[in-house]
Amino acid sequence: MPAPAPLTVAAAQPVCAEASRPETVAANVARHVAVVREAGARLVVFPEFSLTGYDLAAPALDPADARLAPLVEACAGTGTVALAGAPVREADGREYIATLAVTGEGVRVVCRKIRLHGPEGDRFTPGDRPAVLELDGRRLGLAICADAAFPEHAEQLAALGIDAYVASTLYGDDPVALARRDSQVRDRTAAHGVWGVLSTSAGASGEYPRTSGGSGFWAPGGTLVAQAGAEPGAVVRHPLP
Repeated sequence: MPAPAPLTVAAAQPVCAEASRPETVAANVARHVAVVREAGARLVVFPEFSLTGYDLAAPALDPADARLAPLVEACAGTGTVALAGAPVREADGREYIATLAVTGEGVRVVCRKIRLHGPEGDRFTPGDRPAVLELDGRRLGLAICADAAFPEHAEQLAALGIDAYVASTLYGDDPVALARRDSQVRDRTAAHGVWGVLSTSAGASGEYPRTSGGSGFWAPGGTLVAQAGAEPGAVVRHPLP
């Protein structure tokens, strides 16, 4: 069987609309749409809470919400899969910090954050299993922010057989946070011989007046191959062979 064609991936750190306003989600969807239309990528990865900003009081977003329709249309027109972040509520009432997969066919929850951080646990339920997304012959292990801080999370995904470790995150811009940003995905790729993809927030996001930026890609073995700067709105692309 021939090897699959390279998978072009974009890691985005879009400008985030001010949180807790009626227009926040629609404004963030519009920015996601612009990235999808301009990225020229099969997969576009967005940060944690990208659709609401890091606002722990933001209302849960239903995958069927009509405000997501423009993003579904953009993915249909470009053949893109977009991974976007939002709080969600399940039918049993439990709420999760989630990654949504958006395609031309609709929106579904594909990952629920396992390692909740600080006050996140006051509202949200931790996910109960690691998540793998299959796309064009690749198996992508998904992480949401603090998940990537725990080596056992990547170990569990590696045991399932993955080609890349894909993390949607948010870091502060202090030196300690920057060191975590540049080491966590790198160390997971080095330990398991897989590609690493990091999408992280830049600029303000909800409760954070400043975040790190620095989305990027690490090759198997841990070598940094592409990285955005700190500016909001940057997009970095790289093919996964």
